[in-house]
Amino acid sequence: MPLDLFEPFALGDLKLANRMVMAPMTRNRADADGCIPELMVAYYRQRATAGLIVAESTTVSPQAVGYPFTPGLHTDAHVTGWRHLTEAVHAAGGHIFVQLQHCGRISHPSLLDGQAPVAPSAMQPAGQAATYAGPQDFVTPRELGRDELPGIVAQFRHAAELAKHAGFDGVEVHAGNGYLIDQFLRDGSNHRSDAYGGSAANRMRLLNEVLDAVCAEWPAERVGVRLTPENSFNSMSDSDPQAHFAYFLGQLSPRGLAYAHILEGDMMTKTASIDYRALRTGFAGVCIANNGYDLARARAAVHTGKADLIAFGTPFLANPDLVHRYRENLPLTAADPTTFYVGGKAGYTDYPFHRGDGAETRHLATATE
Repeated sequence: MPLDLFEPFALGDLKLANRMVMAPMTRNRADADGCIPELMVAYYRQRATAGLIVAESTTVSPQAVGYPFTPGLHTDAHVTGWRHLTEAVHAAGGHIFVQLQHCGRISHPSLLDGQAPVAPSAMQPAGQAATYAGPQDFVTPRELGRDELPGIVAQFRHAAELAKHAGFDGVEVHAGNGYLIDQFLRDGSNHRSDAYGGSAANRMRLLNEVLDAVCAEWPAERVGVRLTPENSFNSMSDSDPQAHFAYFLGQLSPRGLAYAHILEGDMMTKTASIDYRALRTGFAGVCIANNGYDLARARAAVHTGKADLIAFGTPFLANPDLVHRYRENLPLTAADPTTFYVGGKAGYTDYPFHRGDGAETRHLATATE
């Protein structure tokens, strides 16, 4: 019998209601200290019919911050807010992982108490940082000393430990989109000559150490990893993404991780030039595919075994009941990009649910729900 997007799925010992994943999406609705307001609780609770939610990129330390109003997971106050949110998702029947993140060079001194952002190599990315004062040019980051890298690993381990206290079902290590671990993985941003640079094995060393640390806090089957092999976002490049990421995924296979979450192609150019099916066949575990999937493509990918689960971003953002709409072939609400990162409930908790009679109804979520 052919596999289908709406079938239940066993992710390790978790029983997901379907194969649809809500992708992690930065929405800039946390407070200035990275704590979780009630508005975020309402937003995630609305979308709990996803088989799995991967909560938005969450910083593992003050040094890891790269954007205003993004959530953290390194203080007791963070734990308290996240626990309220995870309890709401669980009460609605959902499962939720948190994506652990260090932005590395994709930050600005104004977000870091005047300190320079850190990176594998002192290479200034092109573009501008988002700051509380508006866009500002990226600066040249400070190259991390080898003696500092255990501290980076410890930040991820501490955040993973707090994720348990916050009630998450698991964690996803963010190793993509041009942030710190990805900066180490790809040779366009890693020009080190020590044990953390040069060969693919060396460039993967930090990711391996982070995964070792996170898996000391969580069973491997509750730990995922996010990879973006050819995404140029955040001034990223690599000389041979097909070969390098085939190596990385091959090395990840024996770990027994919950999944590899792979962004297929480039978010900036909307193109894909490498063979993602070949990458998938080189990884023995669960694969989540992401980037521009609609219902037809998602069902085909699951049916043919190209992916086990499909992560949807913007469709879940604008359609909290996306599972119902896709299952019933109902029309989708279009997203409003002007509200993606501006704060408030507009374009966040006020997207309509389909009533089932051909009409739509606004959800009654409020800023204080």
